[in-house]
Amino acid sequence: MDPWPLRHLVLRTPRLELRPDDDAGLLELAGLAGQGIHPPAEMPFIVPFTDRAPGELERGVAQYNWRQRAELSPAKWTIGFLVRHQGRVIGNQSLSAEEFAITREVRTGSWLGMAHQGKGFGTEMRAAVLAFAFDHLGAVQARSEAFADNHASLGVSRRLGYRDNGSKLVARRGQVATEMGLRLPAAEFVRPDWTLDVEGLDACRELLGV
Repeated sequence: MDPWPLRHLVLRTPRLELRPDDDAGLLELAGLAGQGIHPPAEMPFIVPFTDRAPGELERGVAQYNWRQRAELSPAKWTIGFLVRHQGRVIGNQSLSAEEFAITREVRTGSWLGMAHQGKGFGTEMRAAVLAFAFDHLGAVQARSEAFADNHASLGVSRRLGYRDNGSKLVARRGQVATEMGLRLPAAEFVRPDWTLDVEGLDACRELLGV
């Protein structure tokens, strides 16, 4: 029995390859984060991890992903997919669930290095994990969150068919901000014009509660 079957899981789109994180890839991801994810005056993330000092930011990215990997179980899991374009790590796309065998619901989160933004990669990598969740894992609904002024993230969500699902006021850098909730029933997923290629899933099904 393979103790970590996720190491063989691969999702492929026309331009991207998504694999669960590995240590070499995490170091590349951490370095990418250190080069910048968003302008310093902005904060697009619900959890403001990019406010850490240089060095601490990169270490925090690696530690967060190690923690998610260590705590993964059928009852609660997060797969941190490293997103590669032409062999280079350009960002991170997460897919999470709690009691998936019962709820059949997933959540998504993502970021791209600044040099790779504005090229459609954000939509392509989220479409990849949604197609994976709906078509290969049997999910019935996906959820996501974004600040009301995170137009890039909200744009990706709406292109893929998410609908607004309420909002709440939260503190962000000492000021009030509006956090938007979004949900996407499987039947309303706006599918891309390509088919996702998936390898290595069968050995991962038990680990993910599928």
